[in-house]
Amino acid sequence: MVKTQMTGFMRDDVKDERVLEAMRQVPRHLFVPKNLLSSAHDDNPLPIGYGQTISQPYIVAYMTEALRIKSGDKILEIGTGSGYQAAVLYDLTTHVYTIEIVKPLADFARELFETLGYKQIHSKYGDGYYGWEEHAPFDAIIVTAAAGHVPPPLVRQLAPGGRMIIPVGGPYEVQNLVVVTKSKEGELRTETLIPVRFVPMTGQIEKGKD
Repeated sequence: MVKTQMTGFMRDDVKDERVLEAMRQVPRHLFVPKNLLSSAHDDNPLPIGYGQTISQPYIVAYMTEALRIKSGDKILEIGTGSGYQAAVLYDLTTHVYTIEIVKPLADFARELFETLGYKQIHSKYGDGYYGWEEHAPFDAIIVTAAAGHVPPPLVRQLAPGGRMIIPVGGPYEVQNLVVVTKSKEGELRTETLIPVRFVPMTGQIEKGKD
């Protein structure tokens, strides 16, 4: 999967060896529905129920690399899904916090983390729009569902010097993958990376800005 999907294509190669090794080590097939096991390592997203998907391997690696995670960084993920992205993050730093708004998926991921020994992944059921204030600030935030705007609570919870990656755009349309960087002085800078297509973020985001 790593050799055929993440290097040598007509797209940006993933070069961070720590990220590539995490992609090799995390057993992706355990995070997809059993009826899709034969497609677990295909170069595309897969449905995991409740209108949600597990992102294609390349996008998982690309977004992870864009965060520039260092060992010891505290990471917040919005949209746990089946837990695959959080598991990849855990291979880079053991300080991973993840939120899922669909309770059956939140429960599934929590049980899988325990089974696989990812005991220091902190997960909860809730609306990721509001982040996880009691554990803020975070060195990096990754949002795995498309939003029409960058949620202000997540910006506030991003540490000075931190980076957030989020798909920005309308539901079921082509969105832009955006990196928000907060300077040491608290100033924000945004950079648009590549076009993507994610399922929409739900909850407060659907009602407008905070």
